[in-house]
Amino acid sequence: MVKQKTIKTEISLTGVGLHTGKEVKMTFKPAPINNGFTFVRVDLEGSPIVEADANYVVNTQRGTNLEKLGVKIQTPEHVLAALTGCDLDNVIIELNASELPIMDGSAKYFVEALEKAGIEEQNAKRNVYVVKEVISFTDEATGSEILIMPSEHYCVTAMVDFGTKILGTQNATMKGISEFKTEISDSRTFSFLHELESLLENGLIKGGDLNNAIVYVDKEISAATMENLKVAFGKEELTVKPNGILDNLTLHYPNEAARHKLLDVVGDLALIGTKIQGKVIANKPGHFVNTQFAKKMAKIIKIEQRNYVPVYDLHQEPLMDIHKIMAVLPHRPPFLLIDRIIEMSESHVVGMKNVTMNENFFVGHFPEAPVMPGVLIVEAMAQTGGILVLSTVPDPENYLTYFMKIDNVKFKQKVLPGDTLIFKCDLITPIRRGICHMQANAYANGKLVAEAELMAQIAKKQ
Repeated sequence: MVKQKTIKTEISLTGVGLHTGKEVKMTFKPAPINNGFTFVRVDLEGSPIVEADANYVVNTQRGTNLEKLGVKIQTPEHVLAALTGCDLDNVIIELNASELPIMDGSAKYFVEALEKAGIEEQNAKRNVYVVKEVISFTDEATGSEILIMPSEHYCVTAMVDFGTKILGTQNATMKGISEFKTEISDSRTFSFLHELESLLENGLIKGGDLNNAIVYVDKEISAATMENLKVAFGKEELTVKPNGILDNLTLHYPNEAARHKLLDVVGDLALIGTKIQGKVIANKPGHFVNTQFAKKMAKIIKIEQRNYVPVYDLHQEPLMDIHKIMAVLPHRPPFLLIDRIIEMSESHVVGMKNVTMNENFFVGHFPEAPVMPGVLIVEAMAQTGGILVLSTVPDPENYLTYFMKIDNVKFKQKVLPGDTLIFKCDLITPIRRGICHMQANAYANGKLVAEAELMAQIAKKQ
């Protein structure tokens, strides 16, 4: 089981936004399990949170831009790439401005900061979506395409063709996430001269300088344009190097442009919100096609998770039979609603109940058309979760379990006599002070029949 990861301690960086030119302080903070990557605008009232979610992408002009309830996060892709490249799952990113710092135009400084903060495992299983068939998205307007196919691990290939003599066609490949730091993270963002002129005219790249963006000179530079560039970049002199790059930057790799496009793909696909096991092939990638593909993947994963029904071998010897359950739980018939515990870890538990016509509740619900009451399904899920929380104390027989909160309860299917119910409870947050916060699902006949978010607390018997 691969466990989720966060950072050990918080760490801050300061820089300027590429497009706004505003100085911004960014702080990486440890986050609880299942938090994912979340941005917190500490400069705004209430410190609103924007999750790294593809559904919050509002535009992709010169970067990926998120917005939730009017709160904006600009150009998060390099930070998200660093978080993914460091194999992290849960991190809070605090900002005192809308745009993340550009630094040197790569993910290098973010990776270094995260490694300095330290990486630590968390007490929860990592959720990974395993790609089983080819999934693709094509932008008909540009011919850009991204597809993902089955693979033993997460890897990415980016193929770019800029149609210019100065850059032409380039490819880059990351064979595994372990290569991100050494092969991809220091690849800097870039622009063509013809794009730069337009950006300057429109008041963008106010925070740009020749240390955070590679400028490929794909056209003749007029004297007027050269003067404008000197003013924009605060330089007394600018020159074009023999390899067609403006001023004094030295390429880290001959294919640095393709590697940076790959870096952007990794960052934008972090917006899926789930780790992916598959091989990504991106042909002429850009933020629009990247984020559209991320939205498509997120939707597919959500549908599959909603329809997913776990399968357990009910013929195997249970982890706990009814006698062991009664030694832990204080409940007794007719209010003991689970028969077996099939499996259990530090973060989840699976229980089972055989529903028979002899159930006490069928006497009145309903005699002519027996249906198991929904509240009792919820109670059975809670009893299953109770086994998990009581397993954390040495003397469970001396404790009682009490409900604290029930949220987002949904009943999908009727439960009838003869059904076998499977209850699966997963911790949403770690158990602390005897409080168990969990997502509980009930299955029968290969379908999800009920779900709820439950919170309960154990207390010593008086």
